[in-house]
Amino acid sequence: MTYRLVYHPLVAKDIEDLPENIKDRLQGAIEKRLAPDPVRAGRPLKQSLAGHRKMRVGDYRVIYRVLGDAIMVLKIGHRKDVYTKVKPRLISKPV
Repeated sequence: MTYRLVYHPLVAKDIEDLPENIKDRLQGAIEKRLAPDPVRAGRPLKQSLAGHRKMRVGDYRVIYRVLGDAIMVLKIGHRKDVYTKVKPRLISKPV
């Protein structure tokens, strides 16, 4: 199955201030691991983030949700605060 990548509008701001080497690693991981197989690429999240998944790229995380044939990337950030900062962007029910 081929998945479409859809980004939350604020994801561009998430990656804007990241170092270039981190941006390159994240882009490569999204294209090579996440897009082809989002279930295998990441792990499910629990509690208030149930229904969403995370993909680990070094100390950074890509928080996303699989919605049919689309992958909605909600947040990209450092592991120390990505889980609290993603909460305002959560999708409560599939589109």
